Amino acid sequence: MKSLLLFFSCALLIILFSCNNNPKDSKAANSPVKVSDQGVNIAYSDTGKGDTTLFFVHGWCINRSYWSNQVSYFSKKYRVVTIDLAGFGQSGKNRNIWNSDSYGKDIDSVISQLNLKNVVLIGHSMAGHIILQGAINNPDKVIAMVGVDNFKSVNYIETPQDKKGYDTAINELRHHFKQYATQYFRDALFYKTTADSIKTRILSDIAKADSVIAVDAMEDDHFDEVKKISESKKKLYLINSDYTPTDTAGFKVKHIPYQLFNIHATGHFPMVEKPQDFNSALSEILSKI
Repeated sequence: MKSLLLFFSCALLIILFSCNNNPKDSKAANSPVKVSDQGVNIAYSDTGKGDTTLFFVHGWCINRSYWSNQVSYFSKKYRVVTIDLAGFGQSGKNRNIWNSDSYGKDIDSVISQLNLKNVVLIGHSMAGHIILQGAINNPDKVIAMVGVDNFKSVNYIETPQDKKGYDTAINELRHHFKQYATQYFRDALFYKTTADSIKTRILSDIAKADSVIAVDAMEDDHFDEVKKISESKKKLYLINSDYTPTDTAGFKVKHIPYQLFNIHATGHFPMVEKPQDFNSALSEILSKI
């Protein structure tokens, strides 16, 4: 999760990187199905039918409801699964480890319980690492990965200044979580056209988050993006907002197969800010898989 917080600390501390709801889904959102993973109940919804499953994983401090537009749109043709990661939404909190490996097992448990095949993992923000780990864990079941506003600087080398900024950010989050996190979202993750209703929703979810779990999820888990992408043996599809650039040169330098779809004039949450554009991009990706 460190890459996301590096993004946080750089923005806040001026350290730059060179840089219509489906009725079934509505019912599931109120009364989620749950699977036990590592002793923790993982809430999920399972909507639609199809040979291919779209498995959506939310980002930091939010929940599976942020995919409601995608559930409504894609469940007409595909099986669509959304989950609340442990510690967030309606999932349990009785766990001590909150890293990419542990969260990847949440994906494993749902794939296993539902006997899913032909899975396309779609992960927003910090869930980029999580779906990558899930793909590695399930090589015969996961056919593709789609990152959403993540993997923007795979070739970046952390400097001592970055490390200092990262440590400062963790400390600020530990002691002033709501103030620091909400300030960052206001200053760096919203676009000038982001609707006030969306801002209010996101900031409210941050304020309600378990701060201990949220900060633990941001701690450095030494996740090697480049090595993991290579291990997955899959092309990386990206649907990224272009309010901050994606370092496409980094993919070429590291020989990482990728395809980037930019969503214009949104902040960090393109699936709720411009759902039609997002769904169009994802549809195009699915046509290529």
